Amino acid sequence: MFTLRFDLRAPDHGAPAADLYAAAVDMAVWAEEHGALSVVVSEHHASPDGYLPSPVVVASAMAARTTRLPIQVVALLAPLHHPVRLAEDLAVLDLLSRGRVSYVLGLGYRQEEYDLYGIDRADRGPRLEAAVELMRRAWSGEPVDTPAGPVRITPAPYTPGGPTLLLGGGTPAAVRRAARLGLGMLTERSAGLTERYLEECTRAGTEPGLFIEVPEDEITAAFVAEDVDAAWEELAPYLLYDAGIYARWNREAGKPLPASMTGATTVEELRAPGSPYRVFTPGEAVAQIRSRGFLSLHPLCGGLPPALAWRSLELLAGEVLPVVTA
Repeated sequence: MFTLRFDLRAPDHGAPAADLYAAAVDMAVWAEEHGALSVVVSEHHASPDGYLPSPVVVASAMAARTTRLPIQVVALLAPLHHPVRLAEDLAVLDLLSRGRVSYVLGLGYRQEEYDLYGIDRADRGPRLEAAVELMRRAWSGEPVDTPAGPVRITPAPYTPGGPTLLLGGGTPAAVRRAARLGLGMLTERSAGLTERYLEECTRAGTEPGLFIEVPEDEITAAFVAEDVDAAWEELAPYLLYDAGIYARWNREAGKPLPASMTGATTVEELRAPGSPYRVFTPGEAVAQIRSRGFLSLHPLCGGLPPALAWRSLELLAGEVLPVVTA
């Protein structure tokens, strides 16, 4: 019925980072209790607002406090990680969660992140592919090559063959890479790529995986309030900040804005039809779930104080979920 997403930005005008991190884990527990489809955590580095750089750590904390909740890391920037350490960390989390954590692998698009790690951004594609190949080999129990000779990476994951991996992207090159690696995809602004993906899988001789396209009009930061106008008065500074910094990152990288983002610079533009940010009344939230199947929540968006976020979640639990599950 709903998902929760966390990137844990903590700008100066927002809540303290420690409060946001504690709230995110508490909200994962709440999400499990209320039947969430999944909780999503993301990864970026070298962001002045402290954008979550360690999603595997946060996913581990959430897994330790829950027993059934699916947790997704979207996206895990594989080229920035040592592949052996990645294989170890993901196997350990697979054991801790009993296979509840899955990953969408991303290349990353911000030059600052590659500069931080001293990695040539031009090498990101080969680095991602090498990481996938090594992790699969490690999780199957095969030794991996090291300067000292073959070494078997332990422990073995809980899930046979390792946790679920998808590839993030929205270009023909990403589709070819996913097909070549035998990965499914999560993609945006991708008209016609589903058919291309199937063709590339046939050409590569790989089995097609799960292929998910985010619709152009997808709402990815939803809130619920009795008084929508009053809620926007409180939420606007945080949502506008979030929209603005994502748009700036994409412009600086020369990328078109994906469906989950907007170039809005005013509250009026952010509230306009087609924006991925939306405040629903309880009745509108019921209608959205019935028409789309779920509601995508971003409760701590832009450093939103947890008290405001809980108000929206409690209204969802009290007046929306009972109606759609009746």
